[in-house]
Amino acid sequence: MNNVNLLKHTDDVNALLARYGVKFGIYKNNEFKEQLFPFDAIPRIIEHDEFVYLEKGLKQRVTALNLFLKDIYSDKKIVRDGVVPEDFIFASSGYMVECEGVCPVKGIYSHISGIDLVKGKDGQWYILEDNLRVPSGASYPMIARELCRRSSPGTFNDVRLEDNRNYAKLLRRTMDNVNVGGHTVILTPGRYNAAYFEHSYLAEQTGAHLANGSELIVENDKLYFITADGKHERVGAVYRRISDEYLDPMNFNPESVIGIPHIYDVFRKGNVALINAPGNGIADDKGIYYFVPKMISYYLGEEPILQNAPTYLPFYEEDMKYVLDKFDSLVLKDVAEAGGYGVVFGSSMTMEQKESFIKLLKAEPRRFIAQEVIDFQDLDILEGDDMVPRKADLRAFVLMADEPLVWKSGLTRFSRNPDSFIVNSSQGGGFKDTWVLSQ
Repeated sequence: MNNVNLLKHTDDVNALLARYGVKFGIYKNNEFKEQLFPFDAIPRIIEHDEFVYLEKGLKQRVTALNLFLKDIYSDKKIVRDGVVPEDFIFASSGYMVECEGVCPVKGIYSHISGIDLVKGKDGQWYILEDNLRVPSGASYPMIARELCRRSSPGTFNDVRLEDNRNYAKLLRRTMDNVNVGGHTVILTPGRYNAAYFEHSYLAEQTGAHLANGSELIVENDKLYFITADGKHERVGAVYRRISDEYLDPMNFNPESVIGIPHIYDVFRKGNVALINAPGNGIADDKGIYYFVPKMISYYLGEEPILQNAPTYLPFYEEDMKYVLDKFDSLVLKDVAEAGGYGVVFGSSMTMEQKESFIKLLKAEPRRFIAQEVIDFQDLDILEGDDMVPRKADLRAFVLMADEPLVWKSGLTRFSRNPDSFIVNSSQGGGFKDTWVLSQ
């Protein structure tokens, strides 16, 4: 595949990304800093048949996770039948008692799921984690592909490549599927949010209104958008890019100044769809991740197509023994952290750090999972004029409309540090386009 011409335009594409404001914001030491999300022009290439396999496994997983959420906020059969321990539900920071007995429009909880995978050197794909709250990142490969086409149109003439520009159409279909009548709105906390570029870009691409909390109001158990001339127009669906706790100061965190008072009451009455539904954090708790293969068997009566990374729960005595015996060869993760935070490698700790961590692990076994370190594939990136190998993962996007839809693209993130397995943008990683080949 000849993409030499495209590689010559890497700097041009990054300059255009900077001009368009394709940045990633992070809070560090109570300061907000925006940084460019570096783009590497060597694409990740996934063969057609391989993606068909991934697609089947991703649809299966997200279907089971939606059934789990519906069950856990209603009958809790999976707990009663002993598949998932009660402690793992009610001790999770992602479980929200306010969501008990509340069923979203059409029973869909996770409309947009970001599923993180890595491909091992054994050729197997492994799921690293599920993101069902406010997964971000689809806009980056969308705009990067567009700018690459503009910079090097000849590169794409002879490639049998799935067109990734249909994400906006898939997202619109997903939002329209649950819209109860009225406008569709993308709710943003504002330009100081880490993913503000994405909020505005997706609003533009889908034709949805981009709004902040001050532009939405609840009246008579319905939600309204306040237009520029002061009119109140009905809203039927909100793709919210605000965390659960800040969504509604009357029902969740009373100190939130970016949410909409009583929006959750409107949602509870079925008068607006919230995308994704509040309470989804219970399903992407890293401790619950361990049980997803069991959920697939329990709810669907099927064998999981895609495998988890080999995972151990120190909560169980047998697993705790294994973790202590093999500590140096494992990676430990805090179940409530995200963005690459709360991840430590046993092999990189000093004796003092190890002793301190093991003490914490024994005191709070529910707080951590341990995983085998998967030797996942390196992908080449450009560093100056050289190609160098770096660790990379893939965030696949699964949308739940009238059926599960897998976007034939994805966000490939890579570590710019040759010694690091952590690829998150918040940890200084970069991104690539993901080329899914068509038949």
